[in-house]
Amino acid sequence: MAGRFGKVAVLMGGDSAEREISLISGQAVLAALLAAGIKAYAFDPAEQPIWRLVDDRPDAAFIALHGGAGEDGTVQAALDLMKIPYTGSGVLASALALDKRRTTLLWRACGLPVPRSLLVTAGDQGPAVIAELGLPLIVKPVREGSSIGVTKVMRAEEFAAAFAAAATLPDGRHEEVMAEEFIMGTELTAAVLGRRALPLVRIEAPAGRYDYQNKYFTDVVKYHCPAGIDAAKEAEIARTVLFAFDALGCRGWGRADLILLDDGSFRLLEMNTAPGMTGHSLVPMAAKAAGIDFTALVLTILAEARCG
Repeated sequence: MAGRFGKVAVLMGGDSAEREISLISGQAVLAALLAAGIKAYAFDPAEQPIWRLVDDRPDAAFIALHGGAGEDGTVQAALDLMKIPYTGSGVLASALALDKRRTTLLWRACGLPVPRSLLVTAGDQGPAVIAELGLPLIVKPVREGSSIGVTKVMRAEEFAAAFAAAATLPDGRHEEVMAEEFIMGTELTAAVLGRRALPLVRIEAPAGRYDYQNKYFTDVVKYHCPAGIDAAKEAEIARTVLFAFDALGCRGWGRADLILLDDGSFRLLEMNTAPGMTGHSLVPMAAKAAGIDFTALVLTILAEARCG
């Protein structure tokens, strides 16, 4: 089986705010490929130009980049030009999914359940935003992942600082900002593998703080898979997530985050087209519950690699 994949470049690292997590994901993917007997190697676009892949001549690229150019369609476009098949979604779907504001607008136009949200251009817009969305609310960068720059605003006087945290990220980049109504409920994530929705994962974070630190560097968050959700409701969520995945034009694999309310309704928050593959990551967790071990998961994702 290993021979069918040829030489594989595992793209990891990059220069986004999620570089640290990407390196962990990439090393896990690389180890799985090497253990499966595949001729794989690490490639970090932050350390050498992406065009060096022309000289390397890999048969495929496994994208383990998170955020920034690795998830916004830029790397995908470069790989298309080099005619190197790659994992995950293509250029347009990647760009749309990373942009949470446009994803929300598209999903709403498709009749899918999403929170109310507004684009915010200045920190002094707090009173108008709060009048529209109420408190508490969420302020976050439009194009970033791993909960980087995300703040739950409880009081009006916190809005300006929340806007600043979202507008200027830890790596110094400036970003568009959106405010979103806070949805109280159960945090769930729904992984998609090929044309299949994997079992839901229920996330139980201390005081609701499913932030960057708790996601990756502590063990205080509890994950439940199976999620303990009513079977009919889980099937409904799975159908909705697959529709949302298709609406964005995604392919290969991905992961939707959502909130289940006490009344049984739910709201889609975002779609990740290059999810994490770390020891704390949710797609491997869902795959394991479906009887797919980590190596099989990596090989399944790789088998769907293509251009265009």
